Amino acid sequence: MSVIDQKISPPLIDPNINMGDVTFDISRPTEKKPSKLWLALFILSVGAAGIGALTVYKLLEIGTGITGWNHPVMWAFFITNMVFWIGIGHAGTLISAILFLLRQRWRTSINRSAEAMTIFAVICAVLFPVLHIGRPWLGFWLFPYPNERLLWVNFRSPLVWDVFAFSTYFTISLFFWFQGLIPDFATLRDQAKTAIRKKIYGILSLGWTGSVRDWNHYEKAYLLFAGLATPLVLSVHSVVSFDFSVSLLPGWHSTIFPPYFVAGAIFSGFAMVMTLVIPMRKYFKLEEYITLNHLELMNKIILVTSMMVGYSYLFEFFIAWYSENPFERFTYWNRATGHYAPFFWLMFLCNVVVPQLFWFKKFRRHIPLMFVVSLLVNVGMWLERFVIIVTSLHRDFTPTAWGTFKPTVWDYSITLGSFGLFFTLFLLFAKFFPTVSLAEIKGVLVNPAGKKKGEEAHG
Repeated sequence: MSVIDQKISPPLIDPNINMGDVTFDISRPTEKKPSKLWLALFILSVGAAGIGALTVYKLLEIGTGITGWNHPVMWAFFITNMVFWIGIGHAGTLISAILFLLRQRWRTSINRSAEAMTIFAVICAVLFPVLHIGRPWLGFWLFPYPNERLLWVNFRSPLVWDVFAFSTYFTISLFFWFQGLIPDFATLRDQAKTAIRKKIYGILSLGWTGSVRDWNHYEKAYLLFAGLATPLVLSVHSVVSFDFSVSLLPGWHSTIFPPYFVAGAIFSGFAMVMTLVIPMRKYFKLEEYITLNHLELMNKIILVTSMMVGYSYLFEFFIAWYSENPFERFTYWNRATGHYAPFFWLMFLCNVVVPQLFWFKKFRRHIPLMFVVSLLVNVGMWLERFVIIVTSLHRDFTPTAWGTFKPTVWDYSITLGSFGLFFTLFLLFAKFFPTVSLAEIKGVLVNPAGKKKGEEAHG
């Protein structure tokens, strides 16, 4: 078959858009003064983060007893939030690294926001295990380094595995994100209208000139970071799942946990990308760059990963029945019918039933519906981690070790604080950084040197 006979895919971006339009439209939000809506959202998120900071202060002043977690439920909200946030960060690496290596051009409109989301989610995730150890000022003991105390870490501890996984993931993701921003910082530097903005963006652009040599080094480094980041999608959340699966506790020690957790992380990560991108594209008028086609493709990934997660739920129950282990059978029957059964069924509804709407193209392209679905998936994935942790712990092997977890106001406030911190960082990113990659969008334009669509608007 000749090239002419092959079916040509429709362009991702409007053919009437050229390079000048891209620079103007995407850099415009960084140059304008903050709107009242942005300021209101920023104050709200900073207030929520402040509540979290107050909780941390009380935790350090009084101790972990102010929270609801105690024997036998010793993990509860803190580790639930840790697993939730580290899962949120997986979509950024998947979109940026894996789809880049697979040459999926549709990633160019959403990868920048997804990468930023990854960085901020990992920051939120790291806070919880540090606070959970009870003496967070001794958290540096988890790092293996020569010291005068002659102490060494226990490499058989999953907590130490998390240290290596989180630090590696954060470092590679940060460098990968910043690498992609360098050409865009240079564009903002050249567009800057004030000396201070020109100075700041000039420092961040690292002397970028746009020469052939600059681009050669940039592309080699970007490919290298993509290759380093790709295995992390599988390894990091697999290591997080080992926190559970290497134990002997019924409901945890399962070999399905690594792939199950990875699929769930991608599922929740893409849902959070949708939650952030849908209002952002409307507020910053980026509908021509983040199109319905981009959103539909993400909805397809949400549908696929939802079915993988649903299969994992059902397979866990099957293995509990097939094993003929009374403790396993009791644990999963208790999840579905016990004290926390409403949370289990709400989790199942949000994560398995609701995303099935995306089988229909009409719903995959319905913006209000996809936004609601993304919110429900975020709720469902948080509940999934809560159900895994609490329902397996609150009914131990013997009834004398049974107990019920009752969260206190401090459990809720630290959770609220983590969301406040996340949205505060994302709002700052959206205001001062280009939320869509200028350089990569220009690379997929059909007519990059064509006539500008709005020359009057550009002056």
